[in-house]
Amino acid sequence: MFGARFTTNESVLVQHSRDESAFPPVLPSAVIYPHNTEEVSKVLAYCNQNLIPVVAFGAGSSLEGHVLPLKGGISLDMTEMKKIIEISPEDLTVRVEAGLTRIALNNRLADVGLFFSVDPGADATIGGMASTGAAGTTTVKYGSMRENVLALTAVLADGTIVKTGRPTRKLSAGYDLTRLLVGSEGTLAVITEVTLRVFGVPEKMSAAIVRFETLADGVAAAAAIVQMGTNIARCEFLDEASIRNANIHSGLTLPEQPTLLFEFHGSPTNVASDAQSVAEIVAEFGGTNFEWTSDESARRKLWQARHDAYWSNVHIYPGKRIVSTDMAVPLSALAKAVEACHEILSTHKFPFSIFGHVADGNFHCMIITDPLNPNELTDIREITHAMASKIIAMNGTCTGEHGIGMGKIESLVEETGENAVALMRTIKNAMDPNGILNPGKVLAQKYP
Repeated sequence: MFGARFTTNESVLVQHSRDESAFPPVLPSAVIYPHNTEEVSKVLAYCNQNLIPVVAFGAGSSLEGHVLPLKGGISLDMTEMKKIIEISPEDLTVRVEAGLTRIALNNRLADVGLFFSVDPGADATIGGMASTGAAGTTTVKYGSMRENVLALTAVLADGTIVKTGRPTRKLSAGYDLTRLLVGSEGTLAVITEVTLRVFGVPEKMSAAIVRFETLADGVAAAAAIVQMGTNIARCEFLDEASIRNANIHSGLTLPEQPTLLFEFHGSPTNVASDAQSVAEIVAEFGGTNFEWTSDESARRKLWQARHDAYWSNVHIYPGKRIVSTDMAVPLSALAKAVEACHEILSTHKFPFSIFGHVADGNFHCMIITDPLNPNELTDIREITHAMASKIIAMNGTCTGEHGIGMGKIESLVEETGENAVALMRTIKNAMDPNGILNPGKVLAQKYP
């Protein structure tokens, strides 16, 4: 059916055996590169009939083992489905194939004065971002994938092609199948096309940076800024370890203190006013050395430490792997939540750093592990589960944007309860009765 686009080449199998998580790799049986929705339908119909597992694969940038083919079978690589099907500047929408990457999309949208807002850091595919319900640094102003995906084309386990949603800003027709599939991590269907909201490029962007004496002060300041309704596009927090790592990695000379980074979008007058409001608020929480700039090169330099947060760990700890946690709490509990996780991590031997999109209550802990010592990963999983339990007890969630994958199945039960998980399993069984779609992820459900 696929000729050379069906391969069992060892190097290709290895490429599709892992993501950016610290889970050990698992080889698929074969890799297929479809070119359109109809080909995806043929693959799934055949695999469903023959009980062959299928795991959709994009950029491989996920962080909870989402794309590991735990039961072998087909790794369905979507990256050759990368067309921009339609841009509608008047409607502020774009329709794309699932294998298109975020940066490629924005490069094209820039030609017509638009941009796609969701920025998870990695150059992930749009289909992968929809599947994991991705978010990122701009969520506080523009929303996550759940708010920005308007419609989908997807293929069910038996090969049935379905279209969900409409390219409208309002929709009240029937069950919300679009948001059922967004965040379902390839366990309910394979997404092949996505219709997205896009935005006009802001007239002006500016950035600011400020330091604090303690972790708690910085996080409390971020929460206060949002609670007071200040118009910010990004608000990121980095602890001392994150700043130190970025200094080493990129030759920066930033003071090694808890740090908040801001970005403002709008008219020149508005961004200056917003920056002044933030300066006044952070001062009340002991923020010092507030720096603000609307110069583009200076703005990018200020943000370099945040963009380097992941890669600086890769550079400083060569040969090691990074476990990146992902938790979110209500803003009122944010400072307490970050401090609690810092206390838990400080009692263990593993190097760590904390940063995140604190303006929406979402933060990450990066923990360094040695892949040659599998016992370390077991220990770190116990630590991350302990932190997740602490966050859930604060009315928070075990994942704000990375998803459940294979790493947080137990935490999902703890967070939502057995009855809710049973309902999810009912949906899964109805849509994928043979359990071929990404088995072993999200729900503790056995492949037949």
